[in-house]
Amino acid sequence: MATNLSKSKKRKHTLEELKTLGQQLLSSRAHINNLPLVLTFVSPSSPPQFLLESLLTLQSFFSPLLPHLPPSFSSSTKRTEVSGKDDPEFIYKTWLRSKFDELVQSLLLVLVSPQSEDAYVFLREVVLDTLMEFVKLGNGGKFHSAIYHKLLHSIVHSTESVDSVTDLLASKYFKYIDVRYFTYISMEKLARSLEGKGISDDKTGSADENSEGHSRASIELSLRKSYHILSKIPSMEDNNEKSDYEMWSGSGSSSEEGNLKEASKKSKTKVKMPKAEKTNNNALSAATISKKMKSKFTKAWITFLRLPLPVDIYKEVLVTLHWAVIPFLSNPIMLCDFLTRSYDIGGVVSVMALSSLFILMTQHGLEYPNFYEKLYALLVPSIFMAKHRAKFFELLDSCLRSPLLPAYLAAAFAKKLSRLSILVPPSGALVIIALIHNLLRRHPSINCLLHREDGNETHNNDSKAEKEIVDSATVANISSIKPGIDHFDDEESNPVKSNAMRSSLWEIDTLRHHYCPPVSRFVLSLENDLTVRAKTTEINVKDFSSGSYATIFGEEIRRRVKQVPLAFYKTTPTSLFSDSDFAGWTFICDKTVENSNGNKEKNFADMSEENGHISAKRQRIECS
Repeated sequence: MATNLSKSKKRKHTLEELKTLGQQLLSSRAHINNLPLVLTFVSPSSPPQFLLESLLTLQSFFSPLLPHLPPSFSSSTKRTEVSGKDDPEFIYKTWLRSKFDELVQSLLLVLVSPQSEDAYVFLREVVLDTLMEFVKLGNGGKFHSAIYHKLLHSIVHSTESVDSVTDLLASKYFKYIDVRYFTYISMEKLARSLEGKGISDDKTGSADENSEGHSRASIELSLRKSYHILSKIPSMEDNNEKSDYEMWSGSGSSSEEGNLKEASKKSKTKVKMPKAEKTNNNALSAATISKKMKSKFTKAWITFLRLPLPVDIYKEVLVTLHWAVIPFLSNPIMLCDFLTRSYDIGGVVSVMALSSLFILMTQHGLEYPNFYEKLYALLVPSIFMAKHRAKFFELLDSCLRSPLLPAYLAAAFAKKLSRLSILVPPSGALVIIALIHNLLRRHPSINCLLHREDGNETHNNDSKAEKEIVDSATVANISSIKPGIDHFDDEESNPVKSNAMRSSLWEIDTLRHHYCPPVSRFVLSLENDLTVRAKTTEINVKDFSSGSYATIFGEEIRRRVKQVPLAFYKTTPTSLFSDSDFAGWTFICDKTVENSNGNKEKNFADMSEENGHISAKRQRIECS
């Protein structure tokens, strides 16, 4: 009934009448009854002109009153019950607070509405600015975290994609340190609610498949929006000396829960003091802000990464994790479970997780015993066509750089790459040559793989580390194999059991006759004595890691060739082949047909005689 009444009121009032109602509301308290009427026009179904006019009126009305209104409707009712006094002024302010809450809720509905017209795009920006102004003034001049949490909650849980609103929020307000701070707090709460929602859905196991699918789709959409918000927040500068942080709220961002400490307020207050004391206080304040920002940043991201992320978001997180998240965490080791699970998945996901896992191992002391075994399993032909192959090859070269790497492990990687060189495109062969070049130079103990006479010799030259791992029965079987047979087991996933130290890099020798000229030229670099480190240098894998057919072709086009092969004849040739090209052969054109039968008989006799000669020669070879 009330909705029908409001609709009828909308139809009766024109835009001029709405302006008059707004002017009366702003001019005198006697026209306070115009407030509910003007409030009805703040709706997604209202025309843009009516919506804008009512929004400007209500913003002008509530902005000076917000610092004097009760905190919220629920707390004010408790307060009246405790006081037991019927204060007309307090009742009036409580009623205004309830109308203000209705206005905020209506603005949120307008903000996430699916309208895509140009007028509504402009209105979204106005609505967002109005809400952020209420955030700034709604808590007595301090940051109103409750309104801001409602704003983020509406964006995350909206049924439509509102990336434009997120982009607008990020471009205009994420530069303020307090907005970023409370964004992390709200995103942590929203992530925990999504985690609890997913667990409750799994436990209930609803019989209705349509409702269950709709619930999962809504959770997935919320996860995408959450990641979009987190990825848009600028990173916290790792500079504790910076004290001039820009705040959105006037007096800092202190509130009841999770606020910045009192030192951050003092840094914004202009008090006359000696320069030395002022510098120390500002430095302490900046350090406190940075520490608390890192804490909230860590909680928000760790809670988000516990959620069941969609595959595309999961991969995008892994790609950016090593530079956008890890450097700003208070304790990066907290990501070890997430990264080790990702690395154990295999395939492209393991390649994406390798960057972050490598940082945790080299810079934060993470121990991962099966790291090289998993890395060895990633060496398959498909990795040379993967999207992120360039970063993978650079990390692979870095992982094999340690001089403490056992000889059998370095030999296993070198032999695996050598076997792949005959299966991958020319661009992959160039990367493999560079990787093997660096391995041979860093680990002189595996240079024996370049030249191998027989299998018995390789057995005598095995390293002590591999003798302890391989059992005696395997050694007996390998030593009994005939010379000339490759002992390397290409299908073995464990590099320790691949028998690489009993093999040789014969595949590299075949690259000398590769059909692609850059490969056949580049492989000649392995003919140098790489054990002499003073005369050789490592090859930068980055120069070859992102190669393709297009890059190879472009390099060959730009390459200057000193000698160009030309077909030059002093006289015009009369035949396709000359007599010197095929010694013992003659090319005669049959001009007559009379001697054709005789020639056939003669050719048959010559052929039979030649066959007899060949068969006799074959018998002599077999007898010998």
